[in-house]
Amino acid sequence: MGSINKSLLIIKSPVKSFVNFIESSVSALKHCTNHRFIAQGQLIHAHLHKLGISSHRHISLKLLIMYLHFRKSAEADQLRKDYNPFDMIVHNCLISANVEWGNVDQARKVFDEMPQRNEVSWTALISGYLRHGKVDESMCLFERNPFQNVISWTAAISGLLSNRMHLKAIELFLGMLSDGVYPNHVTFVSVVRACAEMREFELGMSVLSLAVKLGFEDNVSVCNSLITFSLRLGKVEVARRIFERMETRDVISWTAILDVYVEMGDLEEARKVFDKMPERNEVSWSAMISRYTQKGCSKEAIELFSQMVETGINPNSSCLSSVVNALANLKALQPGKTIHAHVIKVGMVNDVFISSSLIDLYGSCGSPKDGRLVFDTIQNKNVVCWNSMISAYSSNGLQEEAKKLFDQIPIKSIVSWNSMVSGYLQAKQYDNVFEVFNTMLLSGQTPDISTFSTVLCACANLTSLNKGKDIHGKTFKLGFQHDVFIGTSLIDMYAKSGDIENSKRVFNKMTEKNEVSWTAMIQGLAENGFAEESLELFQEMEKTTSIKPNSLILLAILFACSHCGLVDKGLHYFNLMETVYNIKPNERHYTCVVDMLSRAGRVNEAEDLLKSMPCEPEVNAWAALLSGCKTFGEDEIAERTAATIQELAGRKTGGYVLLSNVYASAGKWREVLKTRKMMKERGLKKSGGCSWIEVRDELHVFYAQDGSGNDWNEICGVLEQLKYHMLVLFEDN
Repeated sequence: MGSINKSLLIIKSPVKSFVNFIESSVSALKHCTNHRFIAQGQLIHAHLHKLGISSHRHISLKLLIMYLHFRKSAEADQLRKDYNPFDMIVHNCLISANVEWGNVDQARKVFDEMPQRNEVSWTALISGYLRHGKVDESMCLFERNPFQNVISWTAAISGLLSNRMHLKAIELFLGMLSDGVYPNHVTFVSVVRACAEMREFELGMSVLSLAVKLGFEDNVSVCNSLITFSLRLGKVEVARRIFERMETRDVISWTAILDVYVEMGDLEEARKVFDKMPERNEVSWSAMISRYTQKGCSKEAIELFSQMVETGINPNSSCLSSVVNALANLKALQPGKTIHAHVIKVGMVNDVFISSSLIDLYGSCGSPKDGRLVFDTIQNKNVVCWNSMISAYSSNGLQEEAKKLFDQIPIKSIVSWNSMVSGYLQAKQYDNVFEVFNTMLLSGQTPDISTFSTVLCACANLTSLNKGKDIHGKTFKLGFQHDVFIGTSLIDMYAKSGDIENSKRVFNKMTEKNEVSWTAMIQGLAENGFAEESLELFQEMEKTTSIKPNSLILLAILFACSHCGLVDKGLHYFNLMETVYNIKPNERHYTCVVDMLSRAGRVNEAEDLLKSMPCEPEVNAWAALLSGCKTFGEDEIAERTAATIQELAGRKTGGYVLLSNVYASAGKWREVLKTRKMMKERGLKKSGGCSWIEVRDELHVFYAQDGSGNDWNEICGVLEQLKYHMLVLFEDN
């Protein structure tokens, strides 16, 4: 507003030079047009009209452009009356205005009525056709264009790119060279972008050679586009060399080189580049913050955002979205609410990307109701908003609310389906996982890798081998059989279903194996009783790969050693955890070692280990010791252990149930009744048992004391008949 007020003062001040006055008036009108100050522009018009100079050609043209820009048709028509029947500049302005308004046919009508046309007329209409997707009309007009200079060629090439006709754009570029027209820096930027979209590295390098030959090797825009092009094709070193060779760099150059180091996985070097930048704008700050967030460095992203705010730079929507995502990763609810308040204050609450991130934040922090308030305020919801809200419900166990929202989505994407499938998996509602998956297939939506991994996980939890094999077949049909994530899920599914041969077969056929793949196979072998094979595979992994053992792999190794009596080997690996593998043992590792010692009769060592643990032992660890005491007749240790289990039970139902089972296995029925009575007095209940059976590819789930099933009465009738026949047989015998 400062410059517009200054311009108003100038045009109202005493006239010292008529030329200066005209220039100031034109500048003020241009400023009003660019900054959308229509009211101020009308005031200037009124003042100039009062002075009798509003019809001056330069002023009237700027007034016409301003009114056309603001779609003030009546005022624009009034100004046109002051011109001769034909004025080329006025007609060119009308063509551009109609193109801007989307009236391409009207623009063509103005063009056809012109007795004379210049290169601006032709280029404006050609660009207009391309802008609105009328490629054929544009190309016909381009071929007739008598002013085929570098500007018109470049406009056509850029227009074809905007219509995603990359090959046609490159063909037009080659035609331009054949006609002897030399490209400018804008042409090179457009052609390099086309090469990047088509992933034509060799062609892009040829364009680079031509740019160097024509003297554009130092042009900042061309170099920036070449850096981006190299990054898109994974040529990180090429991108870095181009940057280092640049004599002049702008903010875009520095931001592009940030991407170079991020692609290399070197965030530390990227930060050094950021700190060296002579100039930083909101884009460069946002780029660095988003890179930190994407790489999981959420704390660093928040710290950098704080620095950005301190420097007085206002974050854009992309930056705010990244910051909210970082806070969601950290589950930082209160800072997230502060950002939310800022978003409302600056009027960005309707930005779908920020709103989606806020929904994710509230979902991650266990406040899906607050997420729903954000969702309901979004005016133009896109599929990302819907998916975020469904995911927020699902991750918080609100499957019914998620399903209701899912049914209302106007357009369901693969992410929508995956959110529902994974939500049911997290809630352990495996029958619903398959129901949604089947509905998805019937809808015509093709599953992706994430879908198959989730459904295979459900098969593994249900040990549903038939369903797992069916899913395995579908992965082959869609060409996912070589994917490392699918392969890992199949290994886990077959192993948990007891089909260890198929598990090994999948593992051996995998062309790529990661840490999770090896973990799944080693763990599968151990849990299926193939302890020796599990240990051999672990040793093979250490010898043939660079993968370092993780916590789960070592747990599987300890489990294998425990179940095949390799106590000394198990203790060997346990002792290596901190000294060699840099992994601190957790409660589960200690439980496994206690179980291993107890099974071997070394109960004294097991008890000593439990007492020396740096963390609180699991109840299962004491139960393993008690089981060993019973097997080897260590009554004294058994009594101490039983007392400890009772003390640890507290208000935990699991502890009392375990204690009751221990007494029952020892034949101490009075202690069993006493324990059950204590549970009842404290209002504790054992969770109902759950069983399932698969009949004709349909899953039937049964819960203890649950009579809600459709066939409940029929099932009870069959049981009564079985009971009757059993009694008859007993009496006969």
